[in-house]
Amino acid sequence: MDSFDKRKEGFEKKFAYDEELRFKATARRNRLLGLWAAEKLGLTGAEGEAYAKEVVISDLEAPGENDVFAKVRADFDAKGVTQSDHQIRRTMEELMARAIEEVKKGK
Repeated sequence: MDSFDKRKEGFEKKFAYDEELRFKATARRNRLLGLWAAEKLGLTGAEGEAYAKEVVISDLEAPGENDVFAKVRADFDAKGVTQSDHQIRRTMEELMARAIEEVKKGK
């Protein structure tokens, strides 16, 4: 029974680690997406950073990433920025891969 408990504890620790990694990577991806979108919207410096924070916060509205996508899509539409849904989602995927690597490397 002792080895079973140790194995169970190991799985629980791995799950907790994976969830923490996913949370950090998602937050980082959202910030990177916000900076990317800010550039497309013509926002630089403090305005760009503030917009990136808004994108990160928008992820708290609903489970999943659709709330982040919807914010960027709506802001692009409001400012007349031409980016297809596919381009936005592809950028989100690319930035998630980058964010995961950065979090794993401890950046």
